Amino acid sequence: MHDPRMTTLADLLTGHSTAVEPGEHLLIEAFDVPEAMVVELVRSCRRRGAHPHVAIRSNRVMRALVEQGDDAQFDVLAAGDLERMKRMDAYIGLRGGHNINELSGVDDDRMKAWGARYMQPVHMKQRVNHTRWCVLRWPTPSMAQLAGTSTEAFEDFYFNVCTLDYAAMAVAAEKLRDRMNAADRVHIKGPGDTDLRFSIRDIPAVACTGSHNIPDGECFTAPVRDSVDGVIHFNTPTVYQGTTFRNVRLEFEQGKIVGHDAEVGADRLASVFSADEGAKHVGEFAIGFNPHVLEPMMDILFDEKIAGSLHFTPGQAYEDADNGNRSDIHWDLVLIQRPSYGGGEILFDDEVIRRDGEFVPESLQPLNADRLIGG
Repeated sequence: MHDPRMTTLADLLTGHSTAVEPGEHLLIEAFDVPEAMVVELVRSCRRRGAHPHVAIRSNRVMRALVEQGDDAQFDVLAAGDLERMKRMDAYIGLRGGHNINELSGVDDDRMKAWGARYMQPVHMKQRVNHTRWCVLRWPTPSMAQLAGTSTEAFEDFYFNVCTLDYAAMAVAAEKLRDRMNAADRVHIKGPGDTDLRFSIRDIPAVACTGSHNIPDGECFTAPVRDSVDGVIHFNTPTVYQGTTFRNVRLEFEQGKIVGHDAEVGADRLASVFSADEGAKHVGEFAIGFNPHVLEPMMDILFDEKIAGSLHFTPGQAYEDADNGNRSDIHWDLVLIQRPSYGGGEILFDDEVIRRDGEFVPESLQPLNADRLIGG
């Protein structure tokens, strides 16, 4: 049976998100996604006069490829996919999955090789920097379980949050982008021992309102690489490289991670942060404000957009907000600052920008959840 919500989402992705034009080439990469949604994207792309290309993927097959693959195999696979990516004007990645821990237990050596030999050249260097791209999850029963809802209720939530009025959000987010561009010193305060300071001076801020991720709702920049000092204690569980982590605590000196711990996953942290020198430094700082995303579900494309959250990212910096950090990892770690999660503050140059998850300056208040939903 045709679900009209798929058509609406497909038109948002080919229109607002990637804005494909007649004659352009769009790559649709789908991991464990219903064929009906892929078909709707193909049809939507054709209605816009563009050329759709499709890669159907399976997470279980990808695990086997990574787990059993050697460097020569990764190099050839990357060379073929890189050549195709170079011919694309736009990219849409739909990522479903029946098991969030599908990559759990794969040897560190293979994960690092996959990141360096495939993900870096094909996605981080080519796709991110040279196509108009958008990445999104697909709702599954496992995601509904993590969110604590029925499958049907989660699907309703998913389509509501994914088809938000992102054009209106974009107008409100311009003020935050401008305020971040004008800032130098950032101070983050939170429960426990969270007390972190760094500079964002002269590093561009980028407002994300549906062009690169769905759901969306963040404004990101990067800290001056060696300016980060203090402690940050993340209160949002996360899955990275197939491993679950909870209550990750990082300690920084002169921009470098010098201490780390976690309630769950502590034994894996050293491996992540020793991937390369850039893994010990931070490549992104972002503020999240999607009004429909309120609770973590261990899916970073949702969790990093949580209203009243921020994320701080060891690893690779994006070239459009570049602090020079290079790494094979990019791990978004989320701190929620709403009162129910312990509260907290973000200050720019000693001015309180957000307190307990709510923007304080009048010019930024349209980004608060009640205003974004209320219009």
